[in-house]
Amino acid sequence: MREVAVPVMDKCLHLVDHLPASNNFRRSMVSFRPILLVLGILLTTLAFMMCIPAAVDGYSGHADWKVFLTSASVTLFAGLLLVLGNRLAVYRLTVRQAFVLTSLSWVAVTAFGALPFAFSHPNMTYTNALFEAMSGLTTTGATVMVGLDHAPPGVLLWRALLNGLGGIGIIVMAVAVLPFLRVGGMQLFRTESSDRSDKILPKTAQMVNAIILVYLFLIALCILFLWVAGMGFFDAVCHGIAAVSTGGFSTKDASVAYFNNPWFDWILVLFMISGALPLTWYVRVVQKGWGAARKDSQVGTFLKILAAAVGVMTTWLWITKDFSFWYALRMAAFNVTSIITDTGFVTSDYGAWGHFAVTAFLIFPFIGGCTGSTAGAIKIFRWQILFRSVKRQTISMFQPHRIVDLRYNGQSYSPEVMAGAVSFVVLYLIGFAVLTLMVSLFDVDLLTSASAVAAAMANSGPGLGSVVGPFQGYHALPDAVIRILTFAMLFGRLELFTLLVLLNPQFWRD
Repeated sequence: MREVAVPVMDKCLHLVDHLPASNNFRRSMVSFRPILLVLGILLTTLAFMMCIPAAVDGYSGHADWKVFLTSASVTLFAGLLLVLGNRLAVYRLTVRQAFVLTSLSWVAVTAFGALPFAFSHPNMTYTNALFEAMSGLTTTGATVMVGLDHAPPGVLLWRALLNGLGGIGIIVMAVAVLPFLRVGGMQLFRTESSDRSDKILPKTAQMVNAIILVYLFLIALCILFLWVAGMGFFDAVCHGIAAVSTGGFSTKDASVAYFNNPWFDWILVLFMISGALPLTWYVRVVQKGWGAARKDSQVGTFLKILAAAVGVMTTWLWITKDFSFWYALRMAAFNVTSIITDTGFVTSDYGAWGHFAVTAFLIFPFIGGCTGSTAGAIKIFRWQILFRSVKRQTISMFQPHRIVDLRYNGQSYSPEVMAGAVSFVVLYLIGFAVLTLMVSLFDVDLLTSASAVAAAMANSGPGLGSVVGPFQGYHALPDAVIRILTFAMLFGRLELFTLLVLLNPQFWRD
């Protein structure tokens, strides 16, 4: 996977390195040739990735190897057509082109990534295939597929690979692209990575290559731990990729509950948490030791929130249910970690734990992990900025002349960063309300509508209730709702503004 990913990342990130520092757009129409060139590179890479499940199906004697080779051929043809047709494009991206590329790359890769699902399942519509592929690439983990226990190994591996590809794509977007686009306060992380005294590695491409190594190392370690603990090697590979990418795709309809193994549960808890931490944090640990790593306040805040949520839920289960303390701790730790990190694995129907648990699990997806991780949702740093803003506003009410220093991780940030983060949270909640209302138009009850939209936007996977609950999947929803949720997954994963700015007519104006 690294042999394919790193050259592609180097070429794509060379374009990102040439993004202009200024946020002023050029007064010219968007040139699509550099965008199409990068899309061609991504589709060509995707085509080669399809050969992996084709080989697995061929080795196991399943006829679906033909499906993957056909899908790979179609994808490769489209990718090479774009590369050859735009090979003379200017090797540079403006900020406006970067906005378009960021959105189009996810749409294009999802559209072609859905082909194996559509071709291998005669009863699966392309709408459902697109939902499955979007869920995989955005590391959501929601599924419309049933009968996973008896599904061909190639399809199961392809779902895991989509999680893996989406996970590293999310990190690259968060670390190398969004800070330049100043999306939702992300310019704070651009300031950090542009300062030579605090730069992890001298070039963006080198930084991303180091992140890829860390990412692959964590996946390999998780696979090894699961295998040694007794999980079958194929299941260990799929679950290891899904855990570190916080993707949540399982090889079983009952998810991790199928195994009913406490060792598996605790190993996956550890690696779900590892995927929700910034991968740049691991690079700092290796390069500068634990002292430098402790400076990232969002890591400490995330771990404290997670520990508090697990503690409260454990106490609730121990007191209100007929659970022993250790079983309550195991169930709470796994399922709370899975939803807060936006992974989507389940070991229990937490919708049956009582009204308090239902309310808590409706809120948990909004928290999210750290910036620079594979987790989705609002993310810890924006919550930190939001509460600092509230604190500042509260102080100014009774001390109007006091100057409150705005600092994050020991460095000052501008009111523009604060406004971006606060605007993101407000827009996120408005988007959640609007999309929930849209889903409810199709005669879907409120709990199902709200939890499904929350899970889709936060990329956390299972919802609540009898329709999209932890063990239910999304196959019972009408096609119109599936399309809305597919958009919600993309909307949440692209950090809202990246997609929303494309809907502004002024963006396209000459």
